[in-house]
Amino acid sequence: MEPRSDLFTDVSLGATTQREATASPPVERTDAARNRAKVLAAAAELFATRDPRTVTMDDIAKAAGVGRGTLYRRYPDKNSIAVALLDEHEHALQEKLLRGDPPLGPGAPPDERLAAFYGAMVELLEAHAHLVLGAETGGARFRTGAYGFWYLHVRSLLTAAGVKDTDALVDPLLAPLAAEVFQHQRARGLSAAQITAALQKLAHFTLGSATS
Repeated sequence: MEPRSDLFTDVSLGATTQREATASPPVERTDAARNRAKVLAAAAELFATRDPRTVTMDDIAKAAGVGRGTLYRRYPDKNSIAVALLDEHEHALQEKLLRGDPPLGPGAPPDERLAAFYGAMVELLEAHAHLVLGAETGGARFRTGAYGFWYLHVRSLLTAAGVKDTDALVDPLLAPLAAEVFQHQRARGLSAAQITAALQKLAHFTLGSATS
């Protein structure tokens, strides 16, 4: 099903930002909250010190000191744990895209907003690429709520710039922000500033020429 472009202005998008307005969340038991904190802390340490793609659910359960049943009752896989760890950081960026100052927030030309988005995403990757990689393991990138949010944001900018074949361009414009791509570039010696500058050139070339 084709994403609805009007969703971007009508609701807070993405699984990481979407909140139920009417339903009150159940109260978490003290022991459950303690186990959740232990799991997240253990997973954060493992993702930071090892290749997240090699970390298993058994590794996380052992490091957290909880049983497999306890772990799986809350988190079905390690991707969901990485997503939980990323939630705060991604939600902060999503809020800036929706309601922040331009050029990251509304009010700037589409190419400037895309350039600012690239810069913000590189900052997020520089700080948390290991978590992003954990969330994207096994092709899960396209199923995360955050990716859906980024998709609709970039799509809305392409639409505002009057670009044709919008849906065919969104994924290619997001592809350089994959954690594996970012880590590969950093391993080759490129700095975060160089990566940002290159992506911002791409933004201005793609959308600036469309509006000129």
